[in-house]
Amino acid sequence: MKLGNVALLTSLSLAFSGQALSATEIEWWHAMGGNLGEKVNEIADKFNASQNEFVVKPVYKGNYTETMTGAVAAFRAKQQPEIVQVFEVGTATMMSAKGAIYPVYELMADTKTTFNPKDYLASVTGYYTDSDGNMLSMPFNSSTPVLYYNKDLLKKAGVEPPKTWEEMGPVAEKLKANGVKCGFTTGWQSWTQIENFGARHNAPIATANNGFDSSDAKLKINDKIFVDHINQLAEWQKDGAFKYGGRRSDSAPLFYSGECAMYINSSASYAGIKDNVKDFDFGVAQLPYWSSKIKQPQNSIIGGATLWVLQGHDKKDYEGVAEFFKFLSGQEIQADWHQFTGYLPITYAAYDLSKEQGFYNKNPGTDVAITQMTSVEPTPASKGIRLGNFVQIRDVINEELENVWAGKASAQDALNKATERGNALLAKFAKANN
Repeated sequence: MKLGNVALLTSLSLAFSGQALSATEIEWWHAMGGNLGEKVNEIADKFNASQNEFVVKPVYKGNYTETMTGAVAAFRAKQQPEIVQVFEVGTATMMSAKGAIYPVYELMADTKTTFNPKDYLASVTGYYTDSDGNMLSMPFNSSTPVLYYNKDLLKKAGVEPPKTWEEMGPVAEKLKANGVKCGFTTGWQSWTQIENFGARHNAPIATANNGFDSSDAKLKINDKIFVDHINQLAEWQKDGAFKYGGRRSDSAPLFYSGECAMYINSSASYAGIKDNVKDFDFGVAQLPYWSSKIKQPQNSIIGGATLWVLQGHDKKDYEGVAEFFKFLSGQEIQADWHQFTGYLPITYAAYDLSKEQGFYNKNPGTDVAITQMTSVEPTPASKGIRLGNFVQIRDVINEELENVWAGKASAQDALNKATERGNALLAKFAKANN
């Protein structure tokens, strides 16, 4: 190699090194493992390649709980990242962290970054806004529960997927008469059968508009509408119309294997079901509702997580965070994330682009969750849930519901106990944050 070429390469190398060293680094802690983590890295790489002023560095920190608690500990030690991904049940905890959070609407205004909250799905952003409707965190991976069904088994039994819970019993009976062991199962029972059940039926699970208006909220999950529903599930559990399979997504194999003909879980389960179901065709339908309780069902509420910005960094860091959020919300990035993962598109533009690209025609059922979330305006009872210590409260609900499925407690007694224990956790949170 000629000396001139060596000099040129050295010069370019130093230039690129200087460019990399001068770029402001933005640390992003997240809870996305496996293929999702690889996709997160890909998004960051695309942003980093799109400009030379900022470098976003994604860091996997474990599951949702580990990521949130790790960020809290890091903040106390003054070693916090700029961005942390927090699941929806951690919203109240993040909001109560006085002086730790830089609200997204303030960030975008302070950095004069283009930002229109109306570009985002209202049923998604509603969960993460304050009482004045201001966005506190940036939606990222949002999902909502839907009903998956085994097309082959339902066709054999001569039934359609039930639109209402009133239809569920007769459908399950016909399925069992045709050799199916279990009518339906569910994942994340607190989320699907209490929280979203309440939203669908415009029934708050807590006072103070599900905690949005005050931290002094009290649970209402022992109200008649919830007791009646859980009591019916318990009756169906006895004869095999319903089968409990675990607290999270542990029941998925019951559906994959064909043991249960229907499965209620996250819309983001679509990719997993598609990968695991080999012997039958499956479809997606909206969550059933009790037509005797509500004529027109409300929207379901979301799960998943958003990106929170932590205080304690330089102005330049926050300029980079704002630019990254703008990039992340872009039509192409969001459509690609939605189509790859099964999570909801967080913007109307990403939904429209996915439609134009023929994604929903090629993947029937992937738009059901969006329709379910956007067909009606959210009410205070279907906007979301803003309760402190909600991670622990979900554990309490799970424990008490498991006593019902095991025949150790009635629905009323179990939900009374869950309410009492949950209210103690709410009172503890309120005392610590008032």
